[in-house]
Amino acid sequence: MSTPKIGNYRWTICSLVFFATTINYLDRNVISYLKPFLAEAFNWTAEQEVRDYSNIEIAFKLSYAIGMIFAGGFIDKFGTKIGYAIATGLWSLAAMLHAFATGTLGFIFARIFLGITEAGNFPAAIKATAEWFPQKERALATGVFNSGSNIGSILVPLTVPFIAITWGWQWAFILTGAIGFVWLIFWFYFFETPEKQKKLSIAELEYINADAEVETNQEKVSWMKLLSFPQTWAFAIGKFLTDPVWWFYLFWLPDFLMKEYDLPVTQVIWPSALVYTMASVGSVFGGWLPMNLINRNWPAYKARKMSMLFFAALVLPVIFSQYLGTINMWLAITVIGLAAAAHQAWSANIFTTVSDMFPKKATASVTGIGGMFGTFGGVLLTWLVQKNMFVYYTKIGKIETGYFIMFCICGGAYVVAWLVMHFLVPKMKKIEL
Repeated sequence: MSTPKIGNYRWTICSLVFFATTINYLDRNVISYLKPFLAEAFNWTAEQEVRDYSNIEIAFKLSYAIGMIFAGGFIDKFGTKIGYAIATGLWSLAAMLHAFATGTLGFIFARIFLGITEAGNFPAAIKATAEWFPQKERALATGVFNSGSNIGSILVPLTVPFIAITWGWQWAFILTGAIGFVWLIFWFYFFETPEKQKKLSIAELEYINADAEVETNQEKVSWMKLLSFPQTWAFAIGKFLTDPVWWFYLFWLPDFLMKEYDLPVTQVIWPSALVYTMASVGSVFGGWLPMNLINRNWPAYKARKMSMLFFAALVLPVIFSQYLGTINMWLAITVIGLAAAAHQAWSANIFTTVSDMFPKKATASVTGIGGMFGTFGGVLLTWLVQKNMFVYYTKIGKIETGYFIMFCICGGAYVVAWLVMHFLVPKMKKIEL
């Protein structure tokens, strides 16, 4: 008797989540490539440019962290389909509203709206992955959809500066924000939970649920209960220490390239594209590696943990990026790209530890907790280091020193995070709720 073909509809769902994540990062990253245009429009001095841009960035991160407090519970309550749709519609509207800002305060309000609503993406994405993929494929699926963050970051430098030059900076926000409403059409047409999806074959449904836990109690789990588990703290602290690094690349890479190498905004395109292309490859590889080890009969926790240690080590050379840049700019870009790739590989795995350690009914809430901690880490780093240190080094004409300190922090964060997670949850044991 022949084995029935499993089918691949779950990858259709993964592609939808991939495009949502692409749009999410497209909308949040637009402003980083409009910085010179905004400085000219609002007559910022060099010091005001650093200070006001930092304040706008902090506003986004704080609101994103606050949004994370509610996003996981919101997605768990309303379900992946409706919750994801509401979040995407609202953040797309928020992105378009940036076009009507007339100064720093207006951008701060727009960023607050964007941050709160964009917080829904990753809790919904992780919940969708837990619903649609067996454990051994979740890191790969997470790596695939998480690579959308890099594609979004690649699309911004390829399009936004030219839109701003041709039609004005306002249209960059309007056109990119409108894409989310197109995505909603496909989301409502293709998405449903596996048990309700008529397009899904019985063989694929059985494959998805082959290692699924049976949840007899569907009550929402409180944050207080979740925070009583070391598994939650391992994920949250891991995010707190490493998410700020990605925020730094996302919002400050264009500024670094323009100031370190005197590149105009239109020349930042190719170095940025290389960094995020490498990051996209790293994201997918980060999902493939533990899956390959699990297929070689490694325990899931060991495959995940050793993969994360490997990726943490790959970040370390970023400390020497500026020295390499004195030899050739592209050497520095390659090392930064390697660090970005390692971050995305790490990210694919740290997100997957949630579904490894928690039942499906708690995945969105735990992801929200970790996202909140990660964003607060980004706020703290921006406030302590970038907002104050960058202003100081800009004032004395030594901004390259400020960037060197940042790259040292970026290089060491992952090894510290891995050690903390290892001691808190040596075997990533799954909890019972």
